[in-house]
Amino acid sequence: MRIYPLSEGSFSIDQTKVFIPFDTQREQIQDRPKGSILVEIQPFVVITEKDIILLDTGLGYMNEQGVLQIHENLMAIGINPSSVTKVFMSHLHKDHAGGMSYIDANSKARYVSFPYATYYVQKREFDLAMNNPTASYIKEQFEFLADFSKVVWLGDDQGVINDSIHYLLTGGHCPYHQVAWIKEDHDIFFFGADVAPQLQQLKSKFVAKYDMDGKLAMEWRQKWWEQGQEAGWQFAFYHDIKHPLYKANK
Repeated sequence: MRIYPLSEGSFSIDQTKVFIPFDTQREQIQDRPKGSILVEIQPFVVITEKDIILLDTGLGYMNEQGVLQIHENLMAIGINPSSVTKVFMSHLHKDHAGGMSYIDANSKARYVSFPYATYYVQKREFDLAMNNPTASYIKEQFEFLADFSKVVWLGDDQGVINDSIHYLLTGGHCPYHQVAWIKEDHDIFFFGADVAPQLQQLKSKFVAKYDMDGKLAMEWRQKWWEQGQEAGWQFAFYHDIKHPLYKANK
């Protein structure tokens, strides 16, 4: 099993929910707007013997040539975007779901970003996002799922996808947030998305104000940190600038 972070860069974000690019090499952290936080945006791609699995899809930004950022990042490591077989969505906030589809610069039409992949989405999250658009949910990014032939709706609180992806509904960050473990041979890879977005949050009793239920999210992190240390998990951190991946030692 091989794992690659697909970094889209660092961003400053405040209560407006607008992601403003932040150059950590040139800008000073203390110069960020008051009340803002600094995060990395980085989906992950996992290559197993059977699949190429994408975990969340980033912001959906395009480069100067009009190429979707996540497509560019995949091609940079030798992966044709059309070869992605599965897309697992932790939740549908815009910094995770923006790259599920994209608007073509010439035709202005919207296309599915990974048309040959199967999208795995929590149905209750989709219903919530479609019926309650907010600054965090942009339904134009994912409403295609309603008619998409290759979507698998996840309705249970936990389950297993094709014997390799184990998922769990956690809540915490938002009502129907879910996390995933990918298991192959003796390796366990854990993706905690926005309930476990940074390494330091697992190491401390941190309650985030931006979580729906910060105490619950903290309790999940403490549990996973203990379990991961015992079992030697490989952790992935979607919003960690310094530590996209961390391998725990048994």
